[in-house]
Amino acid sequence: MPLNKKTVRDIDLSGKKILIRCDFNVPMENGQITDDIRITSSLPTIQYCLDQGAALILASHMGRPKGKPDPEFSLAPVAQRLTELLGQPVVLTSDCIGPAAQAAAQAVQSGQVILLQNVRYHNEEEANDPAFAKELASLADIYVNDAFGTAHRAHASTEGIAHHLPAVAGFLIEKEINFLGNAVEDPKRPFVAIMGGAKVKDKIQVIESLLPKVDQLIIGGGMAYTFLKAQGHVIGKSLLDEESLDYCKTLLTNPKIVLPTDTVVAPEFKADAPSQVVPSNAIPADQMGLDIGPESAKRFREIAANAQTVLWNGPMGVFEFDAFANGTKQVALGLTECKGTSIVGGGDSAAAIEKFGFADKVTHVSTGGGASLEFLEGQVLPGIAALLDK
Repeated sequence: MPLNKKTVRDIDLSGKKILIRCDFNVPMENGQITDDIRITSSLPTIQYCLDQGAALILASHMGRPKGKPDPEFSLAPVAQRLTELLGQPVVLTSDCIGPAAQAAAQAVQSGQVILLQNVRYHNEEEANDPAFAKELASLADIYVNDAFGTAHRAHASTEGIAHHLPAVAGFLIEKEINFLGNAVEDPKRPFVAIMGGAKVKDKIQVIESLLPKVDQLIIGGGMAYTFLKAQGHVIGKSLLDEESLDYCKTLLTNPKIVLPTDTVVAPEFKADAPSQVVPSNAIPADQMGLDIGPESAKRFREIAANAQTVLWNGPMGVFEFDAFANGTKQVALGLTECKGTSIVGGGDSAAAIEKFGFADKVTHVSTGGGASLEFLEGQVLPGIAALLDK
């Protein structure tokens, strides 16, 4: 499943105005960026285009401003961070379309960079409005999509614009598709997938897609309690995805499925709740599972460490609370110990591996939560489908 689309390498960029759709939807706290991995991940494409003598117009969304300007979702902090990272001024326009954007796009010269204000300040963005897409396209000569995190959305700046300009992929999209695609289609074995997160129903399509291909599928996190209930065990006040019980029962006969054997429980969902370790098949009625237990964590870590390809999507527990973070941390350590290819499939798993400081010790951390999930499900990503074929 390698990328069969043209990339920035396949097109003449010299002297051209390039609109690059990036994913600068970074986490913010009190007006400060708390994690800039999505910005730094876009730098190889940006730098390559600058080195080719292009003038750059960057576009992105940030948060959910509901189709109108909202200072809380301004890309100003991103422009400031890009200025620092590139060592040259990156000017933020007051709007992504209209006279201000047109003037800035006309003025930008080879080797220079401007950043358009949040495309979601307009409802037309998420509606994939053709006139809005055409107006964005009018700013540039070439379109480059490097926003893997939004490639599963058919929005004006991710899909619509590609119908008006020569459209190619950036290096981040190329890297994501090659890593995720090769892992699934041509894995070195043993190939292990580790699935966590809250609800089984959110992962059914991924499980269906991966189960025939993996050697083992580890289930942890909130999902595990629905499987344990399907086995006939008591799960106390633990998370239950009732509508998926029958589905879980059908999977339990598959020898590839690995479930936790012990669980860290607490009487309530609180960071400082008193905790204890119990067998996974006997969770007390007044307790809820908030992490896999130490025995399961050790076993899952060993399975990950001994895999040749390991793909992880979803935490093993409430890793945001230190008392319930050990299972997720042990799985993350297993990925760092893997001698083969270790891939973190975006979303909460990416946040966890960043929190533990292991992001640089695995082969690939995906920048797309929903996009990587949909790709692993075998779905077509509209933002990539719209690009020029090789």
